[in-house]
Amino acid sequence: MIVPIVLYGAPVLRQSAFDIHQEDLPDEIAGNLFDTLKRAEGIGLAAPQIGLTKRIFVMDTTPLVEENVQFKPVEKVYLNPRVLHSDNELSTFNEGCLSIPGIFRELERPERIHVTYQNLAFETIEEELSGLEARIFQHEYDHLDGILFIDWLSGLQKRLIQGKLNKIKKKRR
Repeated sequence: MIVPIVLYGAPVLRQSAFDIHQEDLPDEIAGNLFDTLKRAEGIGLAAPQIGLTKRIFVMDTTPLVEENVQFKPVEKVYLNPRVLHSDNELSTFNEGCLSIPGIFRELERPERIHVTYQNLAFETIEEELSGLEARIFQHEYDHLDGILFIDWLSGLQKRLIQGKLNKIKKKRR
């Protein structure tokens, strides 16, 4: 089911999410996240972005794969994820966020990360991610801790987008 995406300024985007359990109906939440993500034509969406303080997010790189063959298709659900280790090598990518529409900025993040998470069967998976998959994981993982990509910008960069952020906040009301 497609649900509304919470916009910048909503308190839920600044809260830390709680672990998700079987009784929280993760299959249903994942379905809603994927439906909403596909409608919004995004590549990642976390539960706080649909108003839920649960540690779950989804990733779907297929829209980018159609445009750029260097990206591999990844469509996954991540429950209770954790970053175990980040590589020192950084890469830059133009990031945006469905909760902060119309704002995109170059952002440095680790190129490779070692992570653990659970799938929908609550099996624990540990793997190394790199490139776009690592980038999306880090972006969505931040959402679970109440961190937005704009929090990583310099003071000057934040001041340059403050007017747009204020407009998004007003639209939210």
